[in-house]
Amino acid sequence: MLFVLFVALGAYATVKVVGAAKRSADRHITQARRTVEDHTLRAKAFAQTGPAGEIAQLRLGLRTSMRATQEALEAAVAEDQSLKESLGLFQRLSAHGHELDGELRRLESEPDRATLAARLPDLRERTERITGAADSLRWAARDRARRFASDDLDSLSEQIDVEAGALRHWTTTEQHPAPPPWPEATDAPAAGRTRPDTPEPAPAKEPEQRPAITPPAPRPAYPWQKKPRPESTT
Repeated sequence: MLFVLFVALGAYATVKVVGAAKRSADRHITQARRTVEDHTLRAKAFAQTGPAGEIAQLRLGLRTSMRATQEALEAAVAEDQSLKESLGLFQRLSAHGHELDGELRRLESEPDRATLAARLPDLRERTERITGAADSLRWAARDRARRFASDDLDSLSEQIDVEAGALRHWTTTEQHPAPPPWPEATDAPAAGRTRPDTPEPAPAKEPEQRPAITPPAPRPAYPWQKKPRPESTT
């Protein structure tokens, strides 16, 4: 059972690797073929004159515009899901673009130059309509991404300004110094100071005047005075 399981897993992994390699090879081959065809059209547009050269220019402008729009929308829809509708409209436009490109490619080998010249106005008008619509979608998607980036940058700048101000908090203190403390009561003038809690001192009493002659009277005795000791007779 384990052997069969390992064989099945190995076969599955081999198929996946081969499939991925095949898709990568097909993508590189398609890109190489597209590059060669673009260089061929550019050479024809500059080398040939008349209707054949204009057909090559129409094909080259159509392919360049459609490819640039496809790459821009596919890259933007990964970050902005609201562009899915725009990508769906472009896919519908691509059907008209592929049809016109195939018609232009067939007309490159048209031997009747008069008929080709008569068809050119309609082909030119169709090419301009398709490329104009593709360019409008591409630039609208780019403008939307640029507007979102600008709004995010504005918000980020405001947050950075607030954070920078918080980090430089000492500048706010230096620009707006604290007011000096109120003076104490002792700093006021002497004439304006009052002490409501301290009573005003009473005026001093004048000393009583004693009579010039003390009337004869026994001196009063106080309890704290000692009696005089009797004199010694010896």
